[in-house]
Amino acid sequence: MFVKICGITDIETALFAAECGADAIGMVFANSKRRVSLKKAKEISKSLPKSVWKIGVFVNEDPDIVRNIAKEADLDFVQLHGEETPEYSRSLGVPVIKAFGLSKETNEREMADFPASYLLVDSPKGAYYGGNGKTFDWSLIEEKRLKKENLIIAGGLNPENVQQAIQAIQPFGVDVSSGVETEGRKDRRKIKLFIDEAKGVQKR
Repeated sequence: MFVKICGITDIETALFAAECGADAIGMVFANSKRRVSLKKAKEISKSLPKSVWKIGVFVNEDPDIVRNIAKEADLDFVQLHGEETPEYSRSLGVPVIKAFGLSKETNEREMADFPASYLLVDSPKGAYYGGNGKTFDWSLIEEKRLKKENLIIAGGLNPENVQQAIQAIQPFGVDVSSGVETEGRKDRRKIKLFIDEAKGVQKR
């Protein structure tokens, strides 16, 4: 099971997540309390093994800025969390993960046709872009007939429910940020527990 730990802001936590088995780390370049500078992102990227994907999270950013950050920070993917269009995605020239907030109103055809390597399915946006740490109705995955081989599940996941989500949905991967935090900061115990739970599903 592919596991991404998002909202990483320092080298030590990035390395710890990688050592615990994280397949990817996410760095936020959009307006967020977890936002990182390009300088810090470059330091984090350089510290990680090549096998760990470096993913930058953007919201409605100028495409030239996205391309520059992707190059400078040696990103493997850019994750788009805003109202970016298919044309915008194609123009980047960088592998894309496109995030969609899933609800009954979501247009599944628009999701299926979006030019992206992976789709990240989150709860509908609230005060912030992204899932705001809340789960969505997992049954909508089946209802919308979404392809699961390139589907990453986010939104309200934590060490207690990630196994249930994987068993219910059978996605390509899972993504977590606030679910492995304590009082707004990454919690190493929760990171390890989350990764162990997510990876352990396939061993049972």
